[in-house]
Amino acid sequence: MVDQGVIEEIIDVIAPKGHDLMIEIGPGLGAMTKPLVKQLGQLCVIELDKDLVKQLKTNTSLMVIEADVLKVDFASLEIELLGNKLFSQIANDGQVSSKKLMRVVGNLPYNISTPILFHLLKFVDQIKDQHFMLQKEVVDRMIARPCTADYGRLSVMLQWRYEMQSLVDVPPESFDPPPRVRSAVVGMRPREVFENLRFEVFQNLVQVSFSQRRKLLRHTLGRWLDERRFEGEFDLKRRAEEVCVEEYVALAKQFVA
Repeated sequence: MVDQGVIEEIIDVIAPKGHDLMIEIGPGLGAMTKPLVKQLGQLCVIELDKDLVKQLKTNTSLMVIEADVLKVDFASLEIELLGNKLFSQIANDGQVSSKKLMRVVGNLPYNISTPILFHLLKFVDQIKDQHFMLQKEVVDRMIARPCTADYGRLSVMLQWRYEMQSLVDVPPESFDPPPRVRSAVVGMRPREVFENLRFEVFQNLVQVSFSQRRKLLRHTLGRWLDERRFEGEFDLKRRAEEVCVEEYVALAKQFVA
């Protein structure tokens, strides 16, 4: 990213503060890393590219994790961060009593953005908020409402646990070289109030529902429910995109064992 105006706008919406336990996924050449460190004083970065890791490690304000983010245990990482001397002030200032400490940011690779979002969903209880630059069509799917073309599995799974908002539109010319797609920055804050359910059941239920989104649910979800001898009521004379998040959640809650 080369547009300094857009970078500043993104940093403004992230609003980093010195006491933040912040993690950047995929810092790359450091377009966002440098201004974040300037405001925070310290930063943890997760990078897989060995050459970039070598370069990043020359910055003494960075804690560098050389890893595939999809294999990172963020619960363990939080403990590791609080034990690192770079974050000693945060560990000692009394804020560790807070349940949600980590703030996660990054310009997510377009080809694995959805797997990363689902991976982070496993650690939602440890994360205060997330700000990601993504392909704009992915952001549109994340925040989509029912009865729209963008509404789908990603919408339902994420809206169950996050409040989300598209914050900054990023045009292709903000990059060098410019990509063929538009980007956007999304803000994600875990919901304080949400319905507890069996995650595996919910994930499977939603995946089956949207597996053939043009068909009525009786052809997909109906069979899934029959296999589990479901005896409750659920209107299957609809397509998956016509069912709101709350209805999917309520249905998943009926499977308690």
